[in-house]
Amino acid sequence: MSTYPARAVVDLAAIRHNVRTLGERAPGAAVMAVVKADAYGHGLVPSARAALAGGATWLGVAQATEALALRAAGVGPDDARVLTWLHVPGVDFAALLEADVDVSVAAPWAVDDVVAAARATGRTARVHLKVDTGLGRNGVMAEDVDSVLPALLKAEAEGTVRLVGLWSHLALADEPDHPSVRAQRVVFDDVLEHAERAGARLEVRHLANSAATLTAPELHYDLVRPGLAVYGMSPVPQLASPGDLGLVPAMTLEADLATVKRVRAGQGVSYAHLYTTTQDTALGIVPLGYADGIPRHASGGSAGPGGPVLVGPDDAARVVRIAGRVCMDQVVLDLGPDTTERAGDTVRLFGVDEPLLGGGTAPTAQDWADAADTISYEITTRLGSRIPRVHVDTEDRVSRAENA
Repeated sequence: MSTYPARAVVDLAAIRHNVRTLGERAPGAAVMAVVKADAYGHGLVPSARAALAGGATWLGVAQATEALALRAAGVGPDDARVLTWLHVPGVDFAALLEADVDVSVAAPWAVDDVVAAARATGRTARVHLKVDTGLGRNGVMAEDVDSVLPALLKAEAEGTVRLVGLWSHLALADEPDHPSVRAQRVVFDDVLEHAERAGARLEVRHLANSAATLTAPELHYDLVRPGLAVYGMSPVPQLASPGDLGLVPAMTLEADLATVKRVRAGQGVSYAHLYTTTQDTALGIVPLGYADGIPRHASGGSAGPGGPVLVGPDDAARVVRIAGRVCMDQVVLDLGPDTTERAGDTVRLFGVDEPLLGGGTAPTAQDWADAADTISYEITTRLGSRIPRVHVDTEDRVSRAENA
């Protein structure tokens, strides 16, 4: 039986460690581990269980199907509260209520649909009101809160709804000193005060994402909602690396070389010959491409260096760059004239930024983000489903990162 020639190895011990670290940074708040988008590409259920083992008591997902998948996998209400927040008309709120999932409402239609589902099922809906405090995305505008709040409180008086939470999301938390962060807090506090005066008896107020969890303790309130930091990526890469923040990247993306061949100087490489060899050298073919989520923007050539790849044995590991255009199913590496790599050897696209014996550090998701002019968590979430996720559970990665 053939196997796929690449794999995303996810160390669940790193996720546990990261959640513990985040909890220590927000000691007065509960932790909601955000596991949307297949846990940022890391695998929904294994990552959720690891986060709970690390101390999270809530799990957050965008889609209803993700919440139901967690419950179907055996993550019960006694294990974690689950919140889902991105809905369109027609979503099966009844199924969510029967699974004891908290739901967010962000518009008047959602209140009506949740109340109808509660009446149909006989289950009291646990609802979080999403307020747009300045992001300009999903949520009820702060000045329009009274378009939904009275209906929620009326439904609560009837016993069909329990308004358990009020929440919002920050636009520039990754720039902690940006004036919008304080401005959104002021709006959030004003809405909280208004809701509580109107009779809301909230269990949780939540605003902080990964960046705010790590940099703004005044925004922790009752619950923090870290996402990318759970998986060991820095939400403020311009300020601090994962290691600086006590985080350990959980995922390593690796692949096996398909071929290694010798070519002459002047050989054009890949589509459009964006890259041309400058000497006699060896080219290595990595069987991953944009169909697997490798960014085409990480192509290498005259416009700039391509995405970094670690090659060679541990005692002689070195970083080379993608040569030429990223293709649908493969990329090319210029391995150099003295390479000893052969077909079948494993190369690493990203993982922990551990130091190399020859100098420098191993490539990370952030390095790929820099090469593709994007963010680290787009790199992990875009990995295609045909790449198997291999879940391991060791303390080796955490120990190596702490000792680096």
